[in-house]
Amino acid sequence: MDKNGQIKKRYNRIAKYFDSFEKPMGASGFDKWRKELVQQVNGKTLEIGVGTGKNLPLYPKDIRLTAIDFSKNMLDKAMTKYKKSLPNVNFLEMDVQNMDFEDDTFDTVITSCVFCSVPDPVKGLKEIKRVLKPDGRLVMLEHVRSNGKVLGTLMDWFNFIPLFIMGANINRKTKQNLIKAGFVNIKETNLWKDILKYFYVKNEK
Repeated sequence: MDKNGQIKKRYNRIAKYFDSFEKPMGASGFDKWRKELVQQVNGKTLEIGVGTGKNLPLYPKDIRLTAIDFSKNMLDKAMTKYKKSLPNVNFLEMDVQNMDFEDDTFDTVITSCVFCSVPDPVKGLKEIKRVLKPDGRLVMLEHVRSNGKVLGTLMDWFNFIPLFIMGANINRKTKQNLIKAGFVNIKETNLWKDILKYFYVKNEK
């Protein structure tokens, strides 16, 4: 089984427990940051890695939203919770590294703690750039590797633990990956130390 298949299998396995895993994160400020994240949406919007749907109730009711995830079990859980109350959301099982959308489809793309687990993050970001309209916006809430000499090294040393358990990396260099994917207009805001950040990225083609 390739890396993509291994990570998908792990997320399918933990889907039923995932909301319980995330409860401490909500209490630590994540719920507030999620609300601020989705307030940035405009026009036709794509959420990548919707998971069990934590962000979905926070969107404006009139937003045109497509929600994708590469884990069938995670997506099924989101649909079970929100399909009836949010009938305008289009749920699709899809991998950000190989999306089926046409070029220049979306005005806004949202991610929240997704690019820690995308096997090839640069490939995924290039796909986002492709499906974003010119002058469209990518808004990300992501944890990244610290630039601190000691903390960054520790994150490298212990990355194998979350990677083995659920396929998530704690040492991703997301800004550098954005640049590699061809984005140039990147604004970042630190939320907790230099590990948890917002990225505001304007698409220029």
